[in-house]
Amino acid sequence: MNTQEMMDSLKRTARLAGALTLLMAVIAPFGMIYVPSTLVVPGDATATANNIIASEGLLRLGIAGNAVVFLIEIVLVVILYVLLEPVSRTFSLVAAFARLAMTTVQGVNLFNQFMALQVLGGAPYLGGFEPGQLHALALLFMNAFDSVSLIWGLFFALHLAVLGALVYRSGYIPRVVGALLIVASLCYFVQSFGTILLPGSTEIWSAIGLVSMVELAFPLWLVIKGVKGQGTGSQPAQQVRA
Repeated sequence: MNTQEMMDSLKRTARLAGALTLLMAVIAPFGMIYVPSTLVVPGDATATANNIIASEGLLRLGIAGNAVVFLIEIVLVVILYVLLEPVSRTFSLVAAFARLAMTTVQGVNLFNQFMALQVLGGAPYLGGFEPGQLHALALLFMNAFDSVSLIWGLFFALHLAVLGALVYRSGYIPRVVGALLIVASLCYFVQSFGTILLPGSTEIWSAIGLVSMVELAFPLWLVIKGVKGQGTGSQPAQQVRA
């Protein structure tokens, strides 16, 4: 494969990565934010259970949406590795494994929402529990789903930090995009560790989390501009560095 063919392939890979990331940015808020916030009444297990029972289809749709997201994430792990492997094979692997770990946690986390449905499903084997106990369990599982985001957020923060450094070094994506990814990674680190260590300051950590949206500069650039054919330095973009 000659240099031009390699760059054409890299450009196609970049646009695919950008498109898939933007697709997830549209789908993910529904299952991860809208559905839980609609069904969960903080501190009120009975109201939460009633919401889930009345809107079981909404919760199942949210689970399906989250499943689509982590399936896309698996594809993105490979695509982003291919895109940035010419910059550094080692650090591209670090970024890939961090994102894969995040995706694994997201997938396992769906069991929490499934369990909320199970305990409210009225199965005969649940007859030994009082209704109040089942309601409390359902709220526990829904809260657990929300809390696990702090864990996968740490893996994602590591991924963004390494990804940002790779983009910054690449020469075929503007350095400002890499800098914004690093800023987003810091926001995820602060939000996750801040919520774990100082849970009473939720509003502050949520505000910091909003700043992490600057990460969308990366997929937007890939879709609109793609990648340049030559690095900013003297080395061609396709040359692999350790």
